[in-house]
This record gives sequence, structure tokens and C-alpha cells, in this order.
Amino acid sequence: MEKKLSKKALLKSFHNWYYGHLTCFSQEHMQTFGYLCSMLPLVEELYDDEEEKAKAMNTYTAFFNTEPQLGTVIVGITAGLEEARANDADDVDDETINGLRAGLMGPVAGIGDSLVVGTLIPILLGIAIGMSGGGSPLGAIFYIVVWNLIAYFGMRFLYFKGYRLGAKAVEFLIGEQGEAIRDSVSMLGGIVIGAVAASWVSVKTSFTLLNEAGEPYLELQKKLDEVFPGLLTTIFIVFCWFLMAKKRMSPIKVMLLLVVIAFLGVLVGFFNPGLSY
Repeated sequence: MEKKLSKKALLKSFHNWYYGHLTCFSQEHMQTFGYLCSMLPLVEELYDDEEEKAKAMNTYTAFFNTEPQLGTVIVGITAGLEEARANDADDVDDETINGLRAGLMGPVAGIGDSLVVGTLIPILLGIAIGMSGGGSPLGAIFYIVVWNLIAYFGMRFLYFKGYRLGAKAVEFLIGEQGEAIRDSVSMLGGIVIGAVAASWVSVKTSFTLLNEAGEPYLELQKKLDEVFPGLLTTIFIVFCWFLMAKKRMSPIKVMLLLVVIAFLGVLVGFFNPGLSY
């Protein structure tokens, strides 16, 4: 009799991944234990013998790490492959499953980081910031609600789509179509990041030179605006990109460095925070 995964087991597997993909997260294992948790309900339903269950679960102890939202499709694909293996499919074994997982980690992470982290999240944050004018909590509420709805239903769709497609999804994700998608999404992500930076980041200087009468005869910001409006903002953004992309500095270290620069800038009079006491 052919073994078929129930929707209940598939949903439990999906929820284990959705809520627990960072289970016991470490630099050594990354999302490996989260993957194990997501496969457990499927293995429990497909196999009766304890040794078979242990052998099946051992397949998923290999290192795994990808972008978790889009990476849900990999979990769905392996759910379909595990079902096929339980039905004694000749071309599905440990090596096939782990080879597929290892082969998809990178391409899916590339698409997911560009699409989710580089495009979707900045768009949602841009809308949320616009709604938060005057200290309104609507922006925060909007982001929390909309992001969680998109993440949950989007990941659920990808899980079941991967389960139905099985190995057929591999060619699409790592072939020429997948490469074209990654390039397109990366370009779109760059455009979105640039638009968000131009809209919400503003760096201006208050540096001014006074004449003998105490009147300003050089206001640096006005001169910069005449030559290149937004020059300091551009320098600021490129500087942050250089530190994170080229020097591999963490975002936290970059933010601390910017705090130091801002403090020194205010101290020497290059920046004016506009505070009054």
C-alpha cells in the first residue's frame, strides 16, 4: 500500500519550521536542528520501525542554512522526497536528499536575501515609518501585522508548493531561470534600498565660517547643495555599504561607529542636532 502524508502531518512539519527554524541555532549547526524538528512529524507518520525512523532522521543531521522564508520551499521539496523514499523509490536515497539540500541552500539564500531582506522588508519599513509621524504607533502595528501575515501565508504556500513539485523544482531554482530571477531580484533590491535611503536618510552639516562682524560668509551646506544636493547623504550611505560589504563589518559595529562620528561631529561643530535646553 502506498504511503501518503496527511495534511495534518504536513501542517505540523510546516509549523515546526515556521516557529522553530532557529532552534538551537549556533555557528556550527545554523538551521540544522530546526530542519530536524520540521521533518520529525513526517518521519513519524511514514515509518513504523524505530530503526527506519532513526535512519531517515539521520539524513537531516547534515549542516543546513539558507534564507528561512524562501527556504521553506526546500523543506517542502524534501517532504515530498521523503514520502517517495518511504514508498521505495529507486532514485531517492540519503545522498539524493542531502545533495539536493546542499545544492539549493545557496541559490535560495541568494534569491531570498534579495527579495525578502533587500526588497520586501525595506518597503514595509518605509511605509511604517511614513505612518509613524508624530509618534503614532500605527507604523509599528502595521509592520508587525503585515509582515507576520505575509511571512506565514507566503511560507505556507512555498512549503506545499515544494511538496507538490518535489524534485521538479530543483531545475527551476538552480537553472537558468533561477539565475535570471536572482539577477532581477538583486537589481530590484538595489533600487529599493536606494529609494529608501534617498527618502529617509538625511545628513547635513552646520559648519559655518563667520567674518569679523560675526556674520556668516560661508555656510558649507548651502554651497554643497548648489554643487551636489544630498552629497553628504550619499557619502554616508556609500561609507556604510563599504564597511559592511567590503570590510565585512557587522551592522552593530557600523552603528556604534556612526554614533562616535556623530558625537565628534557635534563636538567640533560640524553637525548640529538642533537640541535646546
